[in-house]
Amino acid sequence: MTYYIARRLASMIPVLVTIGVVTFVIIHLTPGNPAEVILGNQATAAQVAQLSRALGLNRPLWQQFVIWFSNAIQGNLGNSIFYEQPVLQVVMSHLLPTLTLAALSTVVSLAAAVPIGLLAAWRKGSWLDRLLVSLSLLGVSVPAFWLAFMVILVFSVSAGLLPVAGYVPLSDGFLPWAAHLVLPVAVLASGQCAIIARMLRDGTLESLRQPYIRTARAKGASERAVLLSHALPNAAIPTLTIVGNSLASLLSGVVVVEVVFGIPGLGNLIIQAMENRDYPLIEGVTLVVAIIYVAVNLFVDLLYALADPRVRLG
Repeated sequence: MTYYIARRLASMIPVLVTIGVVTFVIIHLTPGNPAEVILGNQATAAQVAQLSRALGLNRPLWQQFVIWFSNAIQGNLGNSIFYEQPVLQVVMSHLLPTLTLAALSTVVSLAAAVPIGLLAAWRKGSWLDRLLVSLSLLGVSVPAFWLAFMVILVFSVSAGLLPVAGYVPLSDGFLPWAAHLVLPVAVLASGQCAIIARMLRDGTLESLRQPYIRTARAKGASERAVLLSHALPNAAIPTLTIVGNSLASLLSGVVVVEVVFGIPGLGNLIIQAMENRDYPLIEGVTLVVAIIYVAVNLFVDLLYALADPRVRLG
């Protein structure tokens, strides 16, 4: 197991380096100058050139990359051009809302997907199975931005039950915090729940075809015990990968939801950084999200290896 963990940790290094290189090159090749954004349209060419020199943007691209990369591997992501603060400090101040959204969405989607997937597998071919499969397809197909606007229109504008937008820290009270998260969590969990439920249904059906299921039934095990004690544990192993990928993708996919609901997370932060051509901040946010994404997938791989020894022995 130790060798497996070391091998997986080593595989993270080239992934993060590649992400850093690609992000840096793409950002710096994109038209636009942060100095022009900071100074505004009334700035003269001399003022823009002076600020560009002060920010180090006049150096060759390879020199800028060497400086940024050498600082990044030491944990220094530079200073934000727009916020005039260390990039890591700015990112950390916006990280909690995004992590909260991703974690709550995963919990809610799992709470709904497990019974839905098991029920659909248990009633395979029935009208209930077809209904649940259709709803799961609908959950995957509906765009997040459209669903976000619809739930705001119904529950906030028309019914007035929940806040339209915004974010309240947990320190300000549980009820205000929860009220501002209900709609965005529901929007994010809908698509995630559909994917997990469909995967769990297919995995459960595959497990129910195995000989050990027939043996369990022959020994007199109830259908509930067959589903929960025999089929579910084996069907959950491949589902772990889907859960991990869904959680990791939420961290980079909450941009639309955060913008629609006005949540000050990483999604809103990277939009602001792109509008302001804040190169260090864009690179910092992208690198932090990539690290979290890789770390979540590593954690899921370790859980997978613990659940199925064939993975680490293969």
